[in-house]
Amino acid sequence: MDEKEKMKAGLWYDANNDQELVQQRLVCQDLCFKLNQLKPSDVKRDEVIKEILGYEPNGLVLLSPFTADYGKNIKLGNDVFININNYFMDGATIDIGDHVFIGPSCGFYTANHPLDYHRRNQGLEKALPIQVGDNCWFGANVSVMPGVTIGEGCVIAAGSVVTKDMPDNSLIAGVPAKVIKSIEQK
Repeated sequence: MDEKEKMKAGLWYDANNDQELVQQRLVCQDLCFKLNQLKPSDVKRDEVIKEILGYEPNGLVLLSPFTADYGKNIKLGNDVFININNYFMDGATIDIGDHVFIGPSCGFYTANHPLDYHRRNQGLEKALPIQVGDNCWFGANVSVMPGVTIGEGCVIAAGSVVTKDMPDNSLIAGVPAKVIKSIEQK
């Protein structure tokens, strides 16, 4: 297996020294830089977003600045809103459902690093997918960690760090985040 295949399989891989992965990240970084230099009213933004993601999302509102590692591993549902200063670390898939609102300065982090610094210093990491259900709302400065699934209809309070799976229709808050209460959807 090459390093990209290991990354896609959720195995330990060398993210820092594999030239193919480094090059793919540079392409995405350049595209994000290009997007972030365009005026909000510039119609070219949609073309650059399509280049970053590899498809044209339906009803997306994406405010700059925005940063991703690869771009192609981000799957956005219909009518997603992404506020300013968001980072999608998409070594694995980040799958966002329909009608999701993401507040400013949120991070979706699929990369995990070894606790052992000898292995970490070798550049090893593991990418685990993140999945977000429909109709979720993320307050400002929320961090979602590798391998987390967030159910439908959740509200994640500002500043939360989501480290484990969360059930549908939950108010989630804290560091680490926990379910505060169930939300009755009307």
